[in-house]
Amino acid sequence: MTLIAILLPWLSFMLRGKILTGILCLLLQITLIGWIPAAIWAVISLQNAREDRRTRKIVKAMRQNR
Repeated sequence: MTLIAILLPWLSFMLRGKILTGILCLLLQITLIGWIPAAIWAVISLQNAREDRRTRKIVKAMRQNR
């Protein structure tokens, strides 16, 4: 998924269900200069989603152990 975020940033957003963000990223990626910011944006967004998922899992485990 990280490779997709670097090579095709817009597709990374689309695969995660963020359609409008994917379209905006595609418009940014169309310009050659915009490709690098779009790729960085997609990778950071992917990492944040993974961290959020991990945090939710930890909170759920903590609540079950009470």
